[in-house]
Amino acid sequence: MSTTPPVLAAELAQAWADIQRYHPELPDLAAPESLIGESSSACGHELSFERLLHEAVHGIAAARGVRDTSRAGRYHNRRFLAIAEELGLDHPEEPHPSSGFSLVTLSSEAKRRYRPTIERLQRALKAHTAATSADTSRTFRGPAARHGSSGGGVRVKAVCDCGRNVRVVPSVLAQAPIMCGGCGKPFRIPEPVGAAAN
Repeated sequence: MSTTPPVLAAELAQAWADIQRYHPELPDLAAPESLIGESSSACGHELSFERLLHEAVHGIAAARGVRDTSRAGRYHNRRFLAIAEELGLDHPEEPHPSSGFSLVTLSSEAKRRYRPTIERLQRALKAHTAATSADTSRTFRGPAARHGSSGGGVRVKAVCDCGRNVRVVPSVLAQAPIMCGGCGKPFRIPEPVGAAAN
């Protein structure tokens, strides 16, 4: 079974909908494909159901108008922690000095509740990894690979025709279009000035 990014994005959207069944105030996930190509250094998780539930905490905080982080989103405060507990996430007793309570884990109750969802998402992630992995012995990914990071890379500005822009890792944008909520057209990375003349 080949899992292309749109299929994985659909699985992520379905897992999000499964969370919404228990937490109806959770807003819809606007761009599930944005989670595919990078891990979050703030929460310390690669893409998984646990990471998705972590992101759902932020979604509920936003819906409630609760400021759940500080330090540019790196430090997860006690308001984050309170919502995380509602969603079935366990936490360390003391906050991490730089990331606060970001390193939450699934409680045994959450594992039971979401077991079919977790298993389905794990299968999709495994198939996606198999479908997108290649022989990297002759490729160079730069310092991210040497230092064990996710290889998310440097974010660049992507624009849409209505003038809005977002910062995105080019490999994420290459996997599937990210659609503008304002005009409905895809974001694109503009060509450098003078590139068309060459």
